[in-house]
Order: sequence, then structure tokens, then C-alpha cells
Amino acid sequence: MTRRSWCVAHAKWSMVALVLILLPGTLLAEPITLRRAVELALKHATASSIAAADEQRAFANYRELRNNLIPQVTAGAGLGWSYGFPLSLEGAAPSLFNVTAQSPIYHFELKDFLRAARADTAGAALRSKDQRNQVIQDTVLSYAELQKWEQRLAGLRETETDAQKMQAAVAQRVKEGVDSELENTKARLSVARVHMRIAEAEGAADVLRERLSKLTGLPAAGIQTEADSLPALPAASDPDVPSKAADSNPAVQAAFEHARAQYLRARGEHKLWVPSVDFAAQYAVLSRFNNFQNYFQPGSFVRNNATVGGVIRFNFLNFSQRSHAEAADAGALKAQKQAEDARNQVSEETLRLQRTLTQLQAARDVAELEYEIALQGVAAVRTRMDAGTATLHDLDDARSQASEHFITLQDVTFELERSQVTLLRSTGDLEKWALGSNH
Repeated sequence: MTRRSWCVAHAKWSMVALVLILLPGTLLAEPITLRRAVELALKHATASSIAAADEQRAFANYRELRNNLIPQVTAGAGLGWSYGFPLSLEGAAPSLFNVTAQSPIYHFELKDFLRAARADTAGAALRSKDQRNQVIQDTVLSYAELQKWEQRLAGLRETETDAQKMQAAVAQRVKEGVDSELENTKARLSVARVHMRIAEAEGAADVLRERLSKLTGLPAAGIQTEADSLPALPAASDPDVPSKAADSNPAVQAAFEHARAQYLRARGEHKLWVPSVDFAAQYAVLSRFNNFQNYFQPGSFVRNNATVGGVIRFNFLNFSQRSHAEAADAGALKAQKQAEDARNQVSEETLRLQRTLTQLQAARDVAELEYEIALQGVAAVRTRMDAGTATLHDLDDARSQASEHFITLQDVTFELERSQVTLLRSTGDLEKWALGSNH
């Protein structure tokens, strides 16, 4: 390849790269399915990571408490110089080497504290599941709303073309003296309204792409929905849905696990009055430069010493502990009532969603019929124009009405989808619906 041909080829590829850079991101984007968006959100969303960290911390707290039942062994030395009788260093005699071991033998309260920690772990897992459902809900609703705005934007582009053609036709009629300047102003107003709608749609779509970008980790400019990617939403016709939702909702279950943990802790606090027994052992190698031999009978000093036994404690006079146990009782009662309140709220919210779904389904039917009538009106005006009994202004009015009814239908349909998705989350079926599809 000659230098000239190489330069020409390099210039061509540079031009192609420049064009690709300057192209809008939506033109280069590949559609992403709802299922793929949800899968990415579950891996990338910060809320899921926070919930997983809380679950891991709760399990670590449980293991920490459980490991207290295992004997703890410590080895070390307490080296030091003594003047007179060898006093202790941090509670132990000065020694060249020492080993201490201790372990609980008889502690009634530890069992309840351990069960409480296990309940906390279960509650953290349920809260993590609830947060997982929240991420799925946010992703699904953002995806569905973005799809709505993308479809609306495509329709508005067509409306913009028709409005501009109408404006040009009216301007020509004004020049010919057929229409007044007022009609020209109305045509310009129609174009301006379409531009306003387009700006609204583009702004809303950009915000939703940014939100999905934060959830999925994909670049915002490359996010584009795929048509027919949203699975069919089931209709909730079961009258027992509110009670089932209250029993299966992860947030409610987590609240009751927290209440159970608080109750077990309170019961454990009361059991601190029961006598406890601990195993304890110590071995030490004593030195001669600490003057131990000076305080023993001649010939009785031994360098290797060991003690093994049990420590018994009777906590029969501790008013602060009694007050602490009473406070734990109050906390357990509060947690129980909060769990019951959460269950009642979920039941009421699910019932409200059911009734809202019925209303929105009726509203969608009305919006569909109104849009169908508006489309038939546009066709009727075209027929009248062919017969010479209708004008361009009649066609413009009919198109405007059809566009408004289409926007209304889109809004009502999205609100219906929002309520259906929220109901799926309340009943615990959201993840199965979002990830169980083959789309």
C-alpha cells in the first residue's frame, strides 16, 4: 500500500469514527429486554448490595454469639520485675508463659440470646428479599414508563410532520386570501404545542434512562426498550388476596421476626437472675526473679502451676438489671404491635390496589373507546374532504383530538400497569412474573 492510499484509507476510517461519535446514542443503542434489565439491576443496584451487607452482618452477629459457647484459649506471658511481694500484672501473676481457658457451662439466657440472633438473621434475609422486590419494582416501572414515552415520542414525530404540513398549507391559503391570518396563527400554535409535547417526552425519557442507568449499570445513552418485552400482567380477581398478601409479604414477615427476636432477648434478660456456671482453667510458668520463692516455705516453690475449676455466680441483687429487663419487655411489646400494624397496612393497601385496578380497567376501556372514536372521526373527516364538505381545519381538529385521546390512553394504561406491578409485589409474585418470562 502506497503512502497516498494509506492516507486515504486512514481518512475514511477517521470520518466513520467521527460520524459514529456524533450520532445520537439512541441510534446506536440496541434494545434491552425487561428481563435483562431486571437481572442487571439485581446485580448492580446499590440497594441490593446494602441489603446483602445487612444480612451478612446479622449472620456474623449470630456466629459471634454462638462461638461464645466454644472454649476460649489465650496464651501469653507476663514479664516484669518485682520488688517485695510479686503483685499481679493485669489480673495475673507475673509469669514466663501462661495459658488461660474459659467457657460457659450453665447459662440459661444464652439460649434465648442465640435464638434471638437467629431470628435477627432470618429477619435480615426477609428484608433483603423485600429490598430485592423493591429493586425489581423500580426497574419494571421505569422500563414501562420509558417504553410509554418512547412510543409517545414516535407518535409525536408523525404528528409534528402533519402539523408542519398543515401550517404550510394554511400559510399558502392565507397568501391566496382564502384563510385569515387568525387561521395561520392557529396552525402555528398547533405546531408549537406538538414541539412542547416532544420536549416533554424527550425530557422524561432522558430522566428514565438515567434512572435505569443507575439501576443496571448500562450507559444511559444506550438504553432503549424492546417492544412486547413486558409480560402480560395477571388480573387479581381472588377476594382473599389482601389476607394472602399480609401473610406472604417479606416486609411483614421481617417485622414479625424482629418482634420475635425482641421477645427472646427480653426473656433472656430475665433469665440473668438464674445462677450461672463457667469453666475456667489457667496454667503458668513462674520465674525466680519475681521473688516467689521468698514467700513460700523452703522447698515448696514450683515453677509450673495450674488451676482448673468452675466459677459460680448468683445475681441476686442487681436492680439495674431488673430495670433493663423491664425496658426489654417494653421494646418487645412495641415490636409486636409494629409488626401487627405493618400487616394491617399491607392488607389495607392490597385491598385498595384491588379496587383501584377495577377502576383503572374501566377507565382504560373508556379511553380505548374514545381513542377509537377519535380515529374514526379522522377517517370521517378525510371522507368529507374528498366530498368537498370538510376543510383542512376540520382535519387538523380531528387529528388533535385523536392525539390527545392517545396520550390519555397511554397515561391510563401506565397507571394500570403501575397498580398491577405494585399488587404483584404485595403478594410476593413480582420476581416470578418479571424473571419467569421467556422474553
